[in-house]
Amino acid sequence: MFTGIHLERMEQIMRNVCADFECELAEFNGESNHVHLLVDFPPKVALSHLVNSLKGVSSRRLRQEFPELARHYYRANKLWSGSYFTGSVGGAPISVLRQYIEQQNRPV
Repeated sequence: MFTGIHLERMEQIMRNVCADFECELAEFNGESNHVHLLVDFPPKVALSHLVNSLKGVSSRRLRQEFPELARHYYRANKLWSGSYFTGSVGGAPISVLRQYIEQQNRPV
């Protein structure tokens, strides 16, 4: 359901949310039905609060700015599912993670 234009705007929104939490969105990419984020955040940030804010703010703004997305969430009146996956990557090289995210099949 996401196009390249949706993902570009979503990245801007999510960068702003990360900045509000004193985090850095190091890498962002997505496909038509999900996104991948590489976020550097300090220990004082509760990950669940960050994710809930990323999803809540992006859902609200994208639904306002792109009414055509409504056909994808008409039953629940929300853009994202209630679930998400996070993983710690303290030992993995950042370059490998960036490469993985960059290689997503981003729609045009």
